[in-house]
Parts: sequence; structure tokens; C-alpha cells
Amino acid sequence: MKKIRKSLLLFLIIIISVFLGACELDTIISEENYNEKLVVHFIDVGQGDSTLIEFPNGEISLIDAGTRNNGEKVVKYLKEQGVKKIDYLIATHPHEDHIGGLPKIVKTFEIGKVYMPNRTANTRIFEELLKEMQAKDLKINIAKGGNAILDEGNLKYTILAPNRDNYENTNNYSIVTKVEYKNNSIIITGDAERESELDIINGNYNLNANILRIGHHGSDTSSIDEFIDIVNPEYYVISVGRDNTYGHPHKEVISRLEKTEGKILRTDELGDIVFISNGDEIIPVDKNNKIRANKDYFIGNKNTKVVHTKNCSHLPKEENQIKFSSLEEAIKNGYKPHEKCIKQEGVK
Repeated sequence: MKKIRKSLLLFLIIIISVFLGACELDTIISEENYNEKLVVHFIDVGQGDSTLIEFPNGEISLIDAGTRNNGEKVVKYLKEQGVKKIDYLIATHPHEDHIGGLPKIVKTFEIGKVYMPNRTANTRIFEELLKEMQAKDLKINIAKGGNAILDEGNLKYTILAPNRDNYENTNNYSIVTKVEYKNNSIIITGDAERESELDIINGNYNLNANILRIGHHGSDTSSIDEFIDIVNPEYYVISVGRDNTYGHPHKEVISRLEKTEGKILRTDELGDIVFISNGDEIIPVDKNNKIRANKDYFIGNKNTKVVHTKNCSHLPKEENQIKFSSLEEAIKNGYKPHEKCIKQEGVK
């Protein structure tokens, strides 16, 4: 009887804790100070990039739109968010996995200003993009490090790169941007590599940020130690396709990031990754602004479909692991809580 009472008491404590935790999170997300919020969506476009930014002043920016095959998905995603006009459209650099979906975007939405680097490409998709822009009489603003896209006191949208016009590698022409809203900030890097990262550092920009969207899908040609150390983010976001042929993200980069205190979030593991900020606190949410995760994560076993805490002594081999930002997310994906590390410890 004592064991039964003890188990029932533990169960009640867990239920109450979950309920109170949920109430606390709901309070945070529904407070009036989130009425004027910054929302940044890292859209899952597989092996490509696409970032939607909803500014607290009501304006919208879209950075890239994945491959040609992702055009329809990005259009649908934007419409689900109620987007009708894109005030600032950024094509980071003329590679298909970044601009492939942009012709569809330009054709579908009203477009304000367009920013591109001083780099062209002799490809069909680049020509299609220019054709759609010409049809709407859109002019290209050449992006340069130090230029301000938006500056409204507590709200800034700044270009950090490219800083030169003589890079050999097209990736280094990538437009790198920083969004600042009061005390929160995010850096989005395109496919910028080592040379560009060094130029950004030497440009004496304020690089400290809460979130860093890792360059070039986690390739070892990007994310040098100096750059990571200066940015020093709470979260790293890697936009990457599952089981891609490039081996992204590279093990060297993951190892480098894991030595820091920042949490790694990957689109191949989590799908769309969204953050909401009131200017003082930045929180990971889903695309409907419902809080998605705390600063912990859970590890699933792809073979057994069992999910563990990250410190569990029964973790699967690295190649069989998949990370979830919450226990709820793991369960929704068909994973069962591990008997020892989750069920017995009452982890929520």
C-alpha cells in the first residue's frame, strides 16, 4: 500500500507541475508586451535556406526561399502567416538552393524593396528571378556591409556582409543580416564562409546575438572559432536537409558548437524553427506562436522509437540519434518515453 500511495503521490505531483508549467508559459506568451513582437521563422526547406521575419512595426522580410521545388511550400507558409506584402526581399546569393523558390514568391506577393549582392549567375533560375522582377518593375538594391535596411530606434535591420567585391567564392558574397529588437538580436548568415566571417569581424560590427543562423548549412568552410566566440549566441539554427549528400552539418562544426553553451536546433530534426521576442526575452515557439520548447532537449533512438533525456545513461549511438526540442514533439513523432530517464524521474 505504501508503494501504491507513493506512486500516486508522485503522479499527482507530476500532473500539477505540468499544469502549472503550462499556465506559466501561457502567461508569458499572452502578456501584453508580446503584442508588439518580433517573430522569426526558419522555414524547413530541406537542403536550402528560407527565413521569414515579422517585425513588430508590421513589416515583413523574406530571406531566400529554398530550391525551385520549395517555392510552393514557402508561398503556402507565408499565406498561413497572413503575409500579403513582403517589404524587404533578400536574395543572399545566386545559388539555386537559396533563390530557387524566389520567382514564385515575386510572382505571388506584392514586393517592396529587393536586396541582392553584386554577384550574378549564368543559370536558368537566376534568369527567371530577374524576369519576374522585371515584370513587376522591381529595382535591385546592391547590398553592402554597414547598410541599414531598417532603423527605427529600438528596431534595426542591418547588413553585415558582403564587405568586398573581389571574393572568388560566390558563397562569400552572401548577404549577412542582423535583426535587433530592443535587447534581442539575430544574425542570419546565408552561405558566408571563412573569408566573409573574418571581414565581418574586422568590420567592427556589434556581433553579439541571441541567435545565430549558422553559415552554409553547417559546412566546415564556415563557423570559424573567432566568429562563434564573438557572436556567443544562446541558440544555433542550422538549415539543412535530412540525409543530404554533402554531409552537412559537418562533424567538425557540430563539435565546435557543442563546446559552447549555445543550443543547436536543426531543421532536419525539428522542421520549421520559430522564435518570438518581446525585445527582452526570446523564446522558441511553433509557427502559431505556441511555446515550443524550453532550453533543454530530448534524444530519440531512430531504431527503437524511444526518447531519452540528454543525460540518460542509455542513449543510442550518435548515428541513431534524433533530437527533439520538447517531449511533446517526440511523442507526436511516434516516440515513447524511456522507462528509466523519463517515466521514473517524472521529467516533463
